[in-house]
Amino acid sequence: MHSKTFFIKTFGCQMNLRDSEIMAQLLGEKGYVETSDSETADLIILNTCSIRAKAEQKVMSLLGVLRKQKKRNPNLKICVAGCVAQQEGQQIIERMPHVDLVVGTQNIYELAELLKEKKQQTVATSLVDNYSIPAFIPDLGKQESEVGPVVFKKFLTIMQGCNNYCTYCVVPYTRGREISRQASHILQEARALVDGGVKEITLLGQNVNSYGKTNNVIEGNGSFSFSDLLRQVASIPGLRQLRFTTSNPKDLSDDLMRCFAEVDILCPHFHLPVQSGSNRILSLMNRKYSRELYLEKVAALRSYCPEIAITTDMIVGFPGETNEDFEETMALLEEVYYHGSYSFKYSDRPGTRSSAFEDKVEESVKAERLLRFQTRQDEICLEHNKKYVGQELPMMIEKNDGDAIVARTGTNHLVHITGEVNSCKPGDIATARILHAGHHSLQGVLKK
Repeated sequence: MHSKTFFIKTFGCQMNLRDSEIMAQLLGEKGYVETSDSETADLIILNTCSIRAKAEQKVMSLLGVLRKQKKRNPNLKICVAGCVAQQEGQQIIERMPHVDLVVGTQNIYELAELLKEKKQQTVATSLVDNYSIPAFIPDLGKQESEVGPVVFKKFLTIMQGCNNYCTYCVVPYTRGREISRQASHILQEARALVDGGVKEITLLGQNVNSYGKTNNVIEGNGSFSFSDLLRQVASIPGLRQLRFTTSNPKDLSDDLMRCFAEVDILCPHFHLPVQSGSNRILSLMNRKYSRELYLEKVAALRSYCPEIAITTDMIVGFPGETNEDFEETMALLEEVYYHGSYSFKYSDRPGTRSSAFEDKVEESVKAERLLRFQTRQDEICLEHNKKYVGQELPMMIEKNDGDAIVARTGTNHLVHITGEVNSCKPGDIATARILHAGHHSLQGVLKK
């Protein structure tokens, strides 16, 4: 009997990648087999992102292409999942009638059952405030397919949703209100990952700093913070490296920052989104912290862990951003001297408060500012990277094709390694001497 095959295309953040892994396992448990060939798949899932207009446009464009494939193969099932599915719901079916199933962010655990429904088209996008994230135990040994998972590192979702309501952000509307997973469920999942051969775990949440603040995550009434969770996950035998993302500066506690000095396997890299260097713009964004508080947090992080690499997110051209506001962003870049950043032009998103703001910045001005910011950031990245030349750094092997190795340092720098490479495999920790620095990666040779 022919097993049904499925193909997943994932857009957006690490949480979407994790959701795709969950859907793949749930489908696998129902007899589906994952394939890397979308042309022959029985089911195609687009797991979507709506954080920026460009990501949503890519999804709609791909759905247009899939219309032709559906005509060639009427038995093909097409599913739209994720944030665009949550945001648009029934409108996706109306715009793209060849879509069979629309699955929202809180409904992915129902995917296999939804596919059994006899209805021609199904929309499942319920979003409730008292949502409880189901317990989920990964079974890496049973996830066998031609696109099988890379098992040496994994994402682990610890919470979903957000209560901050930044004026530009769709997350509270596409992921719902903030809900933290039960600590016991997280620890069970983490142990299962390590038992399955995983060496590095990244804990995920829209704002991991507020883990456990909005609902009880342990039995009884005791408090349990993100730093408590971080220390417990770090104590699991066999786990070699631990990371987390993302953090809101307003909720960054001293106890969490202290973990970088006290938790040996916590990687010395902190992604701390700032979004703007102007207090006026931060207020319009409803970020609930000031430039001054942000700089205090950066100074504290570096006092606990001098070698820490700090990266950020930056939005350029927010409505009302003046030349003076942008200069404050450039000045913040110079003051913090980020190891890297993800920077974007502001775009209106449906349902957000800022989409109704007046005084929009011209596209040409946004493009000019973004280019200036990114050019200077690239120069700073190169300056940082040159400081690693000559150093011997520990790093985790990510890929070995027999001729060269790709590895990643604790500071999240990619390293391309040549020389004697045959003895290394993904998940191993090796030491390499850095020989050359580029803007976005390093080159090195393994220490013998």
